[in-house]
Amino acid sequence: MTERISAREAIALVTDSFAELPVPEGEFPPDGPLSWEGYGDARARAAGRTGEEESVVCGTATFGTASFGTTIDGREPLGPVTAVLVAFEFGFLGGSLGERTGDRLEAAYDHARTHRLPVVSLVATGGSRMQEGMLALTQLQRVARQSALTREAGLAQIAVLRDPTTGGGWATLGAGADVTLALPGAQVAFAGSRVRPPDADPAAYTAEAQVAAGSADALVPTDGLREALALWLDLLTRPAAGAAPVPAALGDATDPPATGWEAVQRARAAGRPRAEAYLDAYFTRRAAIRGDRCGGADDGVLCGFGRAHDGRTVAYAAQRGTPTRPAGYRTAARLVRMAGRLGVPVLTLVDTPGAANDADAERQGAGPAIADLFAAVAGARTPVTTLVIGEGGSGGALALAAPGNTWATPDSYFSVIAPEAAAAILKRPVGEVRATADRLRIRPQDLLDLGVIRGISPYRPTS
Repeated sequence: MTERISAREAIALVTDSFAELPVPEGEFPPDGPLSWEGYGDARARAAGRTGEEESVVCGTATFGTASFGTTIDGREPLGPVTAVLVAFEFGFLGGSLGERTGDRLEAAYDHARTHRLPVVSLVATGGSRMQEGMLALTQLQRVARQSALTREAGLAQIAVLRDPTTGGGWATLGAGADVTLALPGAQVAFAGSRVRPPDADPAAYTAEAQVAAGSADALVPTDGLREALALWLDLLTRPAAGAAPVPAALGDATDPPATGWEAVQRARAAGRPRAEAYLDAYFTRRAAIRGDRCGGADDGVLCGFGRAHDGRTVAYAAQRGTPTRPAGYRTAARLVRMAGRLGVPVLTLVDTPGAANDADAERQGAGPAIADLFAAVAGARTPVTTLVIGEGGSGGALALAAPGNTWATPDSYFSVIAPEAAAAILKRPVGEVRATADRLRIRPQDLLDLGVIRGISPYRPTS
């Protein structure tokens, strides 16, 4: 279990400055809206212990200046980022949500939209406040609406899951954020510790389990939280203008392949540059998102946001040369839609022999996942740029490709199906696989002639 700290300690840990927002006014009966005997005394004791009047502290904060010093990656910093900060005080009735908590959260979100600020939530809560009954539970709807309005306004939301994060706080502020970070060892689950089945596996209710299941993006230790938040806020508030530039090809090959089979061999070569090399060359810093928020994660697809060399933010989704699993497609779709809401252009790197076709992939919804990514790219609000850096295997690769703005490297190919599979389907002998590769016209120059791609990196089109 991670160390529990107060709301004020958490604020001091991650911010450079903090100014509390005015507390909304309103009458509150001595024992609350349900006249729950002893509730007023319990609130008074909680206030005495914590120094707070409610379970959440809201204000505006600056991030970034102290996190990086005077420069970022050898460059002048882009400046501090101001955000609305929400910090839960678990010592106040278990960080539970009641009507007054909802008042404060609504006011904080309204301030964020009015002043065009991102929202950071430092969550530590046991759920809804029983002493206020259903009136407390309905605060989740109130919070969800504020989050949705803020999302529609194109403002980023980042959550940090402290210990514990359970119940409605996890199911709204935590899991509903654009980016969800978690402290190692934190208890994170919808079900609190006192309401789980007696034979439940305790490991399933942890931050580590939520990251593994794709429900949270990353584990961040306490001493790395200030820098992580500063970086995420910097990336999500400084989008690049226009489409993402096409990366330059990194491989040794400079001329297009002579034959279709040579194109296949180049793309399958073990020493060919892969996604990590392209991302390292393209960005000075980057931060990853993980998971499809449906219980799955695919390490074969890298997704996140990065700072390009011009200092602006570009989102990326990059295949790593493995068969892409349903969770990978759903995570990429999540990335494209998030980037669209935030006004960030997208770079995709295509490199897969195709979609995973095992039984588990079918059970996990391979077809719907691919369809969802096709839809996300087709309806993208911001420009999408694609570079094929290796194998372009059928629809499993095409789902990640931008219509009208796809490029290819000299050591890549794109095909309706792998030459070996094509020959088998056409009932051709194994000896005709190479000839089939030529017939499919899968070389980069073939793709250019056919109008499938715009150009061969590092070359540019003539018009």
